[in-house]
Amino acid sequence: MSIFSIRIASFKSQLTTPHVVRPLLELLALHRQRRALGDLDDHMLNDIGLTRHEAEAESRKPIWDSPRHWRS
Repeated sequence: MSIFSIRIASFKSQLTTPHVVRPLLELLALHRQRRALGDLDDHMLNDIGLTRHEAEAESRKPIWDSPRHWRS
């Protein structure tokens, strides 16, 4: 086994560790939730205390614009 293949194996194992995978899964979940929020009708938005404008603004945010408390 060459040093190159050892480095690749090490890199692959780092990609599957929880500290790498978990944040990616959380960002994907955030993206799905924002899209779903944009699909709610006005009655449902009223039930959760949001206006159409607020929901549309949130649903347009990019995936990397996550809540500040997630980045600590």
